Amino acid sequence: MMNQYQIPGTELRVSALCFGGSGFGTNVKGKDADRLVSAFVEAGGCFFDTAHCYSFWEENGIGASEREFGACLKRLGYRDKVVVETKGGHPDGGEKYQRPDAYMSEIMINSDIDDSLERLGTDCIDLYYLHRDDPRMPVSEIIAILNREIERGRIRYIGASNWSVQRIGEANEYASKHGLQGFAVSQVQCSLAEPNWEPSPDPTTRFVTEEDRAWYASVGMPIIAYSATSGGYFAGSKGSFGLYDNPTNQGRRRRAEELASKPGFSPMQVALAYLLHQKPLTIPIFRTANPAHLMEIMDSVSINLSDEQIQWLRDG
Repeated sequence: MMNQYQIPGTELRVSALCFGGSGFGTNVKGKDADRLVSAFVEAGGCFFDTAHCYSFWEENGIGASEREFGACLKRLGYRDKVVVETKGGHPDGGEKYQRPDAYMSEIMINSDIDDSLERLGTDCIDLYYLHRDDPRMPVSEIIAILNREIERGRIRYIGASNWSVQRIGEANEYASKHGLQGFAVSQVQCSLAEPNWEPSPDPTTRFVTEEDRAWYASVGMPIIAYSATSGGYFAGSKGSFGLYDNPTNQGRRRRAEELASKPGFSPMQVALAYLLHQKPLTIPIFRTANPAHLMEIMDSVSINLSDEQIQWLRDG
């Protein structure tokens, strides 16, 4: 069975893996969704991720993920047995997801939460993230907006997605000084393979650097890792090469392949196990529409890596 962990400072117990739902409602629906979710829960999984914007890039995709997750959990009777996290406060996505310039104003956050509650078929969201940061807004204003939603009983705990550690630290320092709830977790891109771009201070997607990881460890904040399988890079998916193929990652993939050949696991499973052994607590988000792929992903929790193997995978 999959391990479960308490998120520090909360009453939430979550599984070692998180089922990502960006394909739910578009590529995965009805009985297919039920089969995947049931298999995950029966193996000890209890953590699900979605977002207000999922999946606006697909036809009829806006809100589809939240609606399908809500309907699926209701059909299966799982809603009170699992933790569902969703995200709002996303900037403009173009014609398919039009947003105002003040995408993280209180009006917009309230509206996003209204939508998410209705789509999920619930009256309270377990863990609510701001999908991006807006550096134009002071952290005091952002924390106040979210805490008013907590007081209303519409969200339980809050997280930051794609925020810098500096802004998370500022926000949590303000919350602590004023007796308010701060961010409990950070959802950010994190994997054994490092993408071919440099992190920047603007409110876009972010990858965990070694300096970031040291900060998260120092404050004990869990990382909820998206793009955890590097878009299939360790499985040899050519579609991932443009973003991930570089000499450093080529070496890491070779070492993952070598390590996987001995116990009979796949390189992708080794890459997930690498994250599962990180400090602080790191929970990979995965997505799949394939039951066999789901079983392969879940089997990664059975891989034990030594400190020496973890360092060797990363550094050679």
